[in-house]
Amino acid sequence: MSHPHPDLGPPPPLPVNGLRIVALGGLGEIGRNMAVFEFDGRLLIVDCGVLFPEPDQPGVDLILPDFDYIRDRLDDIEAVVLTHAHEDHIGAVPYLLRERADLPLVGSKLTLALIESKLTEHRIQPVKREVVEGERHRFGPFECEFFAVNHSIPDALAVAIRTAAGIVLHTGDFKMDQLPMDGRLTDLGGFARLGTEGVDLLMSDSTNSEVPGFVTSERDIAPVIDEVYRNADKRVIVACFASHVHRVQQALDAAEKHGRKVALMGRSMVRNMGVARDLGYLRVPPGLMVDSREIEEWPPEDVVLICTGSQGEPMAALSRMANRDHQIRIAEGDTVLLASSLVPGNETAVNKVINGLTRWGARVIHKGNARVHVSGHAAAGELLYVLNLTRPSNFMPVHGEWRHLRAHAKLAALTGVPDDHIVIAEDGVVVDLLDGRAKIVGAVQAGYVYVDGTSVGGVTDVALKDRRILGDEGFISIVLVVDSTTGKLTGGPEVHARGSGIDLDAFEEVIPLLEKSLQEAALDGVADVQQMRRLVRRTVGRWVSDTYRRRPMIIPVVVEV
Repeated sequence: MSHPHPDLGPPPPLPVNGLRIVALGGLGEIGRNMAVFEFDGRLLIVDCGVLFPEPDQPGVDLILPDFDYIRDRLDDIEAVVLTHAHEDHIGAVPYLLRERADLPLVGSKLTLALIESKLTEHRIQPVKREVVEGERHRFGPFECEFFAVNHSIPDALAVAIRTAAGIVLHTGDFKMDQLPMDGRLTDLGGFARLGTEGVDLLMSDSTNSEVPGFVTSERDIAPVIDEVYRNADKRVIVACFASHVHRVQQALDAAEKHGRKVALMGRSMVRNMGVARDLGYLRVPPGLMVDSREIEEWPPEDVVLICTGSQGEPMAALSRMANRDHQIRIAEGDTVLLASSLVPGNETAVNKVINGLTRWGARVIHKGNARVHVSGHAAAGELLYVLNLTRPSNFMPVHGEWRHLRAHAKLAALTGVPDDHIVIAEDGVVVDLLDGRAKIVGAVQAGYVYVDGTSVGGVTDVALKDRRILGDEGFISIVLVVDSTTGKLTGGPEVHARGSGIDLDAFEEVIPLLEKSLQEAALDGVADVQQMRRLVRRTVGRWVSDTYRRRPMIIPVVVEV
């Protein structure tokens, strides 16, 4: 197996009839999915998603792929193929279109409708090209064939990319539900036909590669939801992803069966379900829906609320309900159904929401105590099935953290793919497909780009480190006045502290140490402000560390007179 190396240099020029693949996100992480394909001087992009921030990235709203690799070659891009409409695959599209607004967006009807709805908020009118499974379309030197795949959102697609270098099959996110809600099966026949034709490189979803067997069918969730409604004495509040059309449909069907009215809450939920209903992907029985502003007028036992916030997002509807910061007040006897999987890293936030809801008397049903969600990603048995159907000459696991990529690589080896034809890459690693072999040939920059309010890329890792220190340790500021000629102390030092956990009176101990250090520096002829700041920072920092075992941010302010 080929593994990335930290000392990889820039890649060489792409050989004639070679296909270059560079992932700018999605490898070694769940999110930020974006792959750039290059052939004969032209580029094709598959997906352009965002990554959501971790707790150690305070203030960050979204994390984007780094577009530096393609920024000087925007005119070479033939199209952006979007496999489906989840945020980790389309969320960065508005920021890419800021670089070049007329980039053609290629995708299924629902995918393009949802991205267009998102782009309206950014005041961007996209260039769209709708495709359907079974069709072939040419974008410059890339011939793309599209295949239906089953996922946790309707209308998802896999794409086979044909060039003179060979055939690459990119599965996108998929699973093999044999009884899907919409009757749209993953096109295993199409995959098998490609396998007979010869797949030179398979790039396959790795999210559930560590999970044995096959994923449970979506239909198995319906009886559980029905039971929840049957046993609920008052309101039912269903929280799920704003894009999970199938889960919302199940919630609507159960509400109709039990004679309850339904209100949607959360901007993204209302927007996405409106699009899905208008296009016929969501069936809403007449008279079932009511406006969220009128829901309080209905008896609690006749009400269902469907909202966002299943991942504990601070500003989502469910979190605000748990914090008593929402028009809907959780009451004794309400039932809350968290109908989604738990995204890794969100455990603490979700548990906090569950505790908040329980505090106000709600009964909370979640994946830990009931089968209320099934994954949208293929488990190991399904991944083996696809590997055996396609029989790829080379294999590159995508869409997963390191443990997922390695587990998927082992599955490929079990099916007979030679070890030296299995490429495990990470973001920025350059893979060339040439003469039937996929190899790592170099690396390019593919770091995080942070979105913080209206700032894109303005927040650096250094700034995030400062924020973490401020959040964990607080800060201490020291103001002093010095003679600009001699460097002697003429006023202060005056100490201020916030969040450091140190009483202000305690700083009386450090003031004599500071005065002594500054006097010695003045005698040595030190009059440079920068040197004085370093001296103050070092003196106070050492005292705080030795006395309190803390490391707050220390901000010296030196005023010259």
